Formats: sequence, structure tokens, C-alpha cells
Amino acid sequence: MKTFDSIIIGAGPAGLTAGIYLARAKQKVLIIDKGMGGGQVILTHAVANYPGVPETFGYKLASEMKKQAADFGCRILPNKEISSMDLKGKVKTVTAEGETYEAASVILAVGGKPRTLGLESEKKFQGTGISYCATCDGDFFTGEDIVVVGGGNSALEEAVSLTQYAKSVTIVHQFDHFQAYAHAIKAAEDNPKVSFIMESVIEEFLGDETLTGIRVKNKKTGESATIEATGAFIFIGYVPSTEPFEGIINLNDRKEILTNEDMATSVAGVFAAGDVRAKKFRQITTAVSDGTIAALSAMDYMHGPDPDKI
Repeated sequence: MKTFDSIIIGAGPAGLTAGIYLARAKQKVLIIDKGMGGGQVILTHAVANYPGVPETFGYKLASEMKKQAADFGCRILPNKEISSMDLKGKVKTVTAEGETYEAASVILAVGGKPRTLGLESEKKFQGTGISYCATCDGDFFTGEDIVVVGGGNSALEEAVSLTQYAKSVTIVHQFDHFQAYAHAIKAAEDNPKVSFIMESVIEEFLGDETLTGIRVKNKKTGESATIEATGAFIFIGYVPSTEPFEGIINLNDRKEILTNEDMATSVAGVFAAGDVRAKKFRQITTAVSDGTIAALSAMDYMHGPDPDKI
């Protein structure tokens, strides 16, 4: 059994920030992530609104956060699947790939995973034409015609970033208007490589071994048309990764973790931060804020409130 003061599950901006605050306060911190760490920010081509940081690549910002957490003393375990956990007792235990760790507090910063359209043909072409990460896969489609599905900030911003590779980018959106900020809409509308198909949904992805086309249905007319495309990038939101916590921690009807303003969950000593918790806005800055509050709240839980705050 390896003992820590706090175990953080998830190494995105929320989890890494929590780790930085706890480790800097001389707490023994373990951060476990099922991937390489960095969270959704590594899927973002460019980050231009993080205070004090000039426009940078998402993966670079995430890398700096990981380095900072490690430099302060966090032990970071990437690519580890958690097989079991017991969060109810005073001492929490987490088992990952045969190793069991215990701590007085746990911070859940597991984020989410890309939302899919739920089509059988979508599953068929995942990795052979369909992607959920422009930064990861954009250069595979250099000089080709691609489609972006979605109408929020991520869809429009990533569509514009993909024009540096693609011959053309067609945005398909189910409504007659976008849910993005004005600057993101203008950047897409002003880009000569970007076109739009509104009030339409994807019926089927077409092709044999790889994607060659997409059948789109207009919601108003009911008419279908086929777009020739070798790539499709889907940006329709994220689903919180809370399956392991169902029945243990209170969730809302969207499966997001419910917390109070201190990031405390319904289980004593367990806190949540970042995109996994129920909240209105999901930005890197809000994730960092959540991580800060979760870390300080965990400190209060473990050692009592700071008298300077009272």
C-alpha cells in the first residue's frame, strides 16, 4: 500500500492545478491519468485567451502545466486504468493496474470524452476518416476535402485551424444559427476555404475501407445529398467520464458530478474539479479555478481551515 495525502484522478488543467497547489503546500500528491495527461486542452490547436500567456498551442500549455506539477513534487502516473476504488471511508483507496494507493482525500478531475453522433457508420470509420481531434489528425488530410460537424466554439475554431491543411472545409450544423461567440463565427465566415450547410444532420458516413463521402439530410426539406469528403471532424460536445462513480457520488441527469462552491461532492473527503462537474461554463480558466478551490478545500478537510481565512 502506497500512502499519499491526496490522490487526484485526471491530469488535465483542473487536476494539474490541484496538484500544484497541494504539492507546493508540502502535501504528498499522486496524480493518475488514463492517458498521457493534459486533458482536452491538448486537442485544441491554439489557446489565445489564457491570461498572461500569448497565443500558444494547446499541447504546449498542457506540457508546461505537467512539468510545473512534477517540479513541485507531484507523482504523475500516465496511462493507468483504475480497476477499483473505495471512496466512502476516512481513508480512500484507489487501485490501478495491480497497485493500490491510499489517501485522506481524493479529487476527481476526470473530464469527459468526445460526444459521438451514435451512428453505426461512425464507428466503422473512426481512425480511418473520422476524428475528434484537429490537432492530432489535421495534417493527415492535407490537400483534401473535409467536413466539420458542430456549431459551437470548438467546431468553428477547429474548422478554421483545419484550413491550414485541407483543400476545403464544410461545416454541417443542425440549426440555422451557431452557438459560438461572434469572433469565432466571423473567423469562419471570412475564411475562403470554409463553407456551411445549415439545418442539416449527418445520415451516414460512406466508403469501403476509408471514408469517401457523407450523406446529409436537410431538416426542413427532408432532402438528402452526398458530400464528397475523405475526412470528418466531429465537435458536438463532451460526455463526462463519470461511469465509475454512479451510485457512489451524487450526479445530475447529465451524469455530471454535483458539488458545492467548495468543490465538495456528496462523499466526505472527495472533491471534483473541471469539466466533470455540473456547471455552466467550461474553459481552461474555469478548470484551473476549480482545481485551485478543490485543492484548498482538500487541505481544509485534511488539516482544518486556515486561521487566516476565518
